[in-house]
Amino acid sequence: MFICLLLQYGFINTCLKSLVVEKYGEETWEKLRLQAGVQDSFLTFEVYKDEITMQLLDKACKILGVPADMVLREFGEYFFEFCKRSGYDHMLRTLGGNLYEFIENLDALHSYLSLSYQEMNAPSFRVEKNEDGSMHLHYYSDRRGLCHIVPGIIGAAALDFFNIELSMEIVNQTEEEERTGKKEHIVFLVTQNPVFSYKERNEFSSSPQYVADSAKHIENQQNKEDLEKGKNAVRDRGSSICPVKKSHWKTIRGMITLGRGKLLRGFDPVYPKSLWIDTKTFCNGLPFHMVFDKELRVKQAGVSIQKIVPGLQTMGICLDHYFSIVHPEVPFTISSIQKFINSQFVFQTRREMMPESWKQRPMLELRGQMIWMESLQCMLYLCSPLLRTLHELEERQMHIADIAPHDVTRDLILLNQQRLAEMELSNQLERKKEELRILSKHLEEEKKKTEALLYAMLPQHVANQLKEGKRVEAGEFKECTILFSDVVTFTNICAQCEPIQIVLMLNSMYLRFDRLTTVHDVYKVETIGDAYMVVGGVPVPVSTHAERVANFALGMIIAAKDVQNPVSGNPIQIRVGIHTGPVLAGVVGEKMPRYCLFGDTVNIASRMESHGVPSKIHLSSSAYQCLKYKNFEMTERGEIEVKGKGKMHTYFLIRNKAATENEILGRPVKDLDSGRESAQSIQECRTETIPATQTQPEKDQTPVIAMKYIDGPTDEQNSLKRRNQAKIADLAGKTYDSKSDGSLHGSQHADDGSCPPNQGRVKPATEEPRNRNIRSNFCTLL
Repeated sequence: MFICLLLQYGFINTCLKSLVVEKYGEETWEKLRLQAGVQDSFLTFEVYKDEITMQLLDKACKILGVPADMVLREFGEYFFEFCKRSGYDHMLRTLGGNLYEFIENLDALHSYLSLSYQEMNAPSFRVEKNEDGSMHLHYYSDRRGLCHIVPGIIGAAALDFFNIELSMEIVNQTEEEERTGKKEHIVFLVTQNPVFSYKERNEFSSSPQYVADSAKHIENQQNKEDLEKGKNAVRDRGSSICPVKKSHWKTIRGMITLGRGKLLRGFDPVYPKSLWIDTKTFCNGLPFHMVFDKELRVKQAGVSIQKIVPGLQTMGICLDHYFSIVHPEVPFTISSIQKFINSQFVFQTRREMMPESWKQRPMLELRGQMIWMESLQCMLYLCSPLLRTLHELEERQMHIADIAPHDVTRDLILLNQQRLAEMELSNQLERKKEELRILSKHLEEEKKKTEALLYAMLPQHVANQLKEGKRVEAGEFKECTILFSDVVTFTNICAQCEPIQIVLMLNSMYLRFDRLTTVHDVYKVETIGDAYMVVGGVPVPVSTHAERVANFALGMIIAAKDVQNPVSGNPIQIRVGIHTGPVLAGVVGEKMPRYCLFGDTVNIASRMESHGVPSKIHLSSSAYQCLKYKNFEMTERGEIEVKGKGKMHTYFLIRNKAATENEILGRPVKDLDSGRESAQSIQECRTETIPATQTQPEKDQTPVIAMKYIDGPTDEQNSLKRRNQAKIADLAGKTYDSKSDGSLHGSQHADDGSCPPNQGRVKPATEEPRNRNIRSNFCTLL
């Protein structure tokens, strides 16, 4: 139908997008448009190249694996429904009372739509009735390969408006550029099949003669019903003694005969014996009309058209010398005009035959109806100027007064001027809407970047409360494990190096440590100078907090061997201290707020680090008790004097007897034969050769594999978490591997890890409840 008409406009591409999204999903549309290389949205009144629509249809056939004719037919059916939803429903319903009239007036619909869609290139339709009740539909179009859309649209319209199922098959397909100027001429054989209700189909489908007699049976049944109603109406009218006011429907029934659909009193027009209008009045009353014979010789013309084309004042001239047919594109002959007699004809004046004053103006177009007068063997062309706007009227130096008062072209020009103004406003609104959509998308991306940076500084639930303007109450955690670490002889290193070398060294070290926080799901509290503080079991309580921090400490010792001392060129050495106990946690300050831990547990953990031994992990007795039965190898250090605490019994953590180095570092297991590597102690860890000159370290691109604990997420949840972190990293322009605060040193990349959901947590009253999955006490073997 008018799908080919709108093919240049964004309306058709919007419909195609709606079809794909509704039936196949948003992901299919995204894949389709990326392969076609087109934008995501289209403006309704914007003109686009035909190649965009053709490319979308071609890619849709390949992606969906459906033949082109089936895609086009389905597209045609959906396009009809899309047009109805877009406000064209009433316009389509009023085209005709049956399918023949509907198709016959499609060209008139195209002519009307051309007022709004001025860049359109409309197809032409011509329909012929056959004796057996079928029809031949002739379809002419400049665009090749779209003929299969027509059965989809016509079939959907017939079913919806006339309750008829159509069978349409192509019986002829030719090119007729010489005769019509069109590139494609398709002839469809249209067969109509009435649609019955479910009850009627079940009642009659069992009969052997159902197919042959069903239509006749239904017609007889309806005639009997109408006959009975007519008899009742006559009886009711005759039996009434007193005049009774009839209802509207009784009055209508009184006008209907006993037969179906025929007026009781048939209409016979009455014609005068002679025409009671003189020639002068006729030519003035219809200022735009022409009469010509079979040889195209002009016999008569209205006064206004004579004024514009003075050559028509010479009777007997050939009409095709002064005009050309713009629509339909047929040769200027009587036989061709008679074939398209039901179409609206558009004539355009020839520039070379116009007066000098008209040669600099746009040519005048006339649109109207052809009427064949059999008795005179002449054709009457009743027409009006084809003018869409006041601007076009002014360009031709014409006025409203030049158009007859009874001609609706006057109103049409004024109404369409308002319509075009509304369309322009609608188009501007649509453009603004698209700009706002793009801005909103960019704003959402920037918001995610901001949130990623915020969650790198504060726990996610704390950051969300601060964003909502809520007060974050301090929370008590009855048991957690705290780790402190520092660089041995850091003061001496600072005294002998340039500041940039210190920054590079710390950045290289902290990047490795931050990666480990993701592997073991511990929370990085802060870094001060060379000191690195981590806690397990805060802000989300977990039962395996001691094991997580212990494995994290083992990973720190291994990772530190890859960081170069800028003074000696050897690997740096770190001290690590761990203590387990209760703490109070909360946010302090308004500017640069920090999530801090308070309590004696923090002091003892710091003392474990300061009283430790280089490249050793120093444990307090409470930390030792938590790890005692957890497959960790530990040695007793004995009693030592601890500043501010007196004598304390402490221990050294040596290794995890059940986990490999790759598991502790979160790297893929390389031993494919056995599926595991032997457990290695810290002393046996390989030290890689470090070049003499240290440069800015690159981010470790090795995928992070979280170590498994019984109170931790499953593999699927870990995979989803890594994908989410990758998305955040892509938005923020950097990779976030852990729940870390921003370092105080240089260009450290603080890694993001949103706090996992909480279960069984001791939380303040103002905090929202959170869910938590359970991780293992033991490290599992790959």
